[in-house]
Amino acid sequence: MRGNNLIKVFYHKEKVGQVALTKDRLCAFEYNSWWLANGFSISPFKLPLEKRVFVANRDPFNGNFGVFEDSLPDGWGALLIDRMLRKNDINPLELSLLDRLAIVGSSAMGALEYQPEAKLSFETGSNNLDYLAAECEKILNGEFSDSLDELVNKGGFSGGARPKVLIKHKDEDWIVKFKSSQDPTDIGKQEYETSLKAKEFGLSMSQTKLFEGKYFGTKRFDRKEGGEKIHMLSVSGALDASHRYPSLDYIDLLNATMLLTRDYREVEKLFRQMCFNIYISNRDDHAKNFSFLFENGVWKVSPPYDLVRSDGPGGEHTTSIAGEGKNPTEKDILKVAKATGIKIDVAKAIINEINNLN
Repeated sequence: MRGNNLIKVFYHKEKVGQVALTKDRLCAFEYNSWWLANGFSISPFKLPLEKRVFVANRDPFNGNFGVFEDSLPDGWGALLIDRMLRKNDINPLELSLLDRLAIVGSSAMGALEYQPEAKLSFETGSNNLDYLAAECEKILNGEFSDSLDELVNKGGFSGGARPKVLIKHKDEDWIVKFKSSQDPTDIGKQEYETSLKAKEFGLSMSQTKLFEGKYFGTKRFDRKEGGEKIHMLSVSGALDASHRYPSLDYIDLLNATMLLTRDYREVEKLFRQMCFNIYISNRDDHAKNFSFLFENGVWKVSPPYDLVRSDGPGGEHTTSIAGEGKNPTEKDILKVAKATGIKIDVAKAIINEINNLN
């Protein structure tokens, strides 16, 4: 599990390229020759489809490329993986970025897979959500859980701070979230009701459901029917923008969206999502809470996710609105529209829609 010198990257069984570490512990990546002739750029701003060796910057991902950082679990998933490593007498601090990609293997969110794979020992077990929620709570409280293998298997490779599990629901892939220690007891109901409001406002949400009357669930948009994987790239990964502190403005976000998708409709989607985040006071709108999907040779904005009222750093939006984070007004929203090519009459119509939401 330790000491990987080279990791091969795959997409739909085809080799994309390979990752190694420089003497300075920075990731170096090179596309495979077949992929250069037949594939696509997995991260257009940072890894264009060119025959050369790319070397990552030290910041913001400690020497990793953003697209591969997206594959690594953070928050809840990282907590589970580190707990499992210690259970197996492995010091997590001794593992390199390559070692961690090997642990992810074929289990990453999105479509990229990594070889050689260093799977941790998993057990299957119960799909009872009440039981899994209780076991997650034990982990959060620093207590022992004899279901650690199962929790790692079901949620150890996910992103975000809240505990979650990946399940099959009616033969489809879903994510179900549980409350963290800081969440109100009805956080699941809050997020579900917010998802309904988002659909009413015209956001292209993935299907959502309130499981057991209390656990928020959403159908995975990085999986097609039958389980085919879709390549996904977060804004954080695309732009090397940290999600741990404020690093973006919506002007940056929308302009990058136009450059990547070359589609005004996709820019308008994110403008609409920005307005909704302001409306619900979702200030935890950091760079990992926006993503792009690559399908049929085209980049598109992913369905919105993690939409729920939340405080950002210092009570401000993590992604600012034309420089304003605490109390954005219609004037600030229109500044974003003007700077990103959104027609002012369209922007005003969207603002009017949000003002008329019940």
